Amino acid sequence: MPRPILLTIRIDAMRHNLSLIRNRIGQTRIWAVAKADAYGHGVEQAVRAFDSADGLAVLDIAEAAVAREMGWTKPILMIEGAFGDHDLSEMVRLGLTPVITSVEQAKDFLAAERVPPMAWIKLNTGMNRLGFPTQGEPEALAGLVRGVNARLGHDAGLLMHFACADSPDGWQSQLAEFERVRLWFRNGSPSWSPPVSLANSAAVFSLPHTHGDWVRPGIALYGGTPFEDGLPSHSAAGLGLRPAQSLTSRVIAVQEISPGDAVGYGARWRADRRSRIGVLAAGYADGYPRSAPDGTPVWIAGRRVPLVGRVSMDLITVDLTDHPQAGAGAAVELWGEHLPIDEVARSCGTIGYELMTAVTARVPRKVIDGER
Repeated sequence: MPRPILLTIRIDAMRHNLSLIRNRIGQTRIWAVAKADAYGHGVEQAVRAFDSADGLAVLDIAEAAVAREMGWTKPILMIEGAFGDHDLSEMVRLGLTPVITSVEQAKDFLAAERVPPMAWIKLNTGMNRLGFPTQGEPEALAGLVRGVNARLGHDAGLLMHFACADSPDGWQSQLAEFERVRLWFRNGSPSWSPPVSLANSAAVFSLPHTHGDWVRPGIALYGGTPFEDGLPSHSAAGLGLRPAQSLTSRVIAVQEISPGDAVGYGARWRADRRSRIGVLAAGYADGYPRSAPDGTPVWIAGRRVPLVGRVSMDLITVDLTDHPQAGAGAAVELWGEHLPIDEVARSCGTIGYELMTAVTARVPRKVIDGER
């Protein structure tokens, strides 16, 4: 009998979330972000779920190749660009669209024997990761843009990434800087009119004036919230999103312990009464965060119970004292439809993105599409 832990992925939920975003953005096109193996859901599932998106956005050529093998014929955006000449050749072969994020990538693009038919240029307006700095008079950047446009035979796209789209403040300066540079370019070349992509998941919901030509939602497609403020209206459910991922297990044993008895490594938790401790088949080797503190919620047999004791490699322990109906064999949800992944993440001092992408390969997967 296999170990009773399972990651269930719902394609119908992913499809619903895409439709929800589509309804918010009108005619704006959508890059459905499927990097990190579609946030842990699988590129194969993304191709099936996001078939009505206008394009996919991935990180690795291997992910793009899987999408093409599955029959995806629409654009695929390579959001960190090419990492060398061979990558550019593969992008041409697979019909991929690179993002040019650095001087080195621009030089490789301009020197390549063949280039893809479309490219985007990333501007660094304050995130200070990838992208061309925009501060000052951007003559050098303008020269680069002209060179890429000449190589393509048309305008490359322009994109940037918000650092604080999930906050009331902090995004305004980035947007103003982007618009300043765009106006500077346009004053020098009135016919210049590139497609623009600014909005991530948070901006899709909170900053409609930034939607531009293309949005790039990620976490929202998988049923997680891009907001960390804890407001009910900003929860996944409050935004109308459905969880696309459920991590489930079972209670495999129950221990009866006395007051003062400790549970788990380091004796972090001690009982202050006679207690029933449930032992669950899940641990950090499955992707459940070792950082989870006492009190982290776990859904068992119809109600929440608190995690107690340190998470170990293969096991988690919970306090079942106030849930006498739960015993060995009881169904467990670590996150999913009954217990939002973002709530578990907050308890653990992290974000839902990390939990989604951290589930390890040893956890079996089950894919559901509606009733199929």
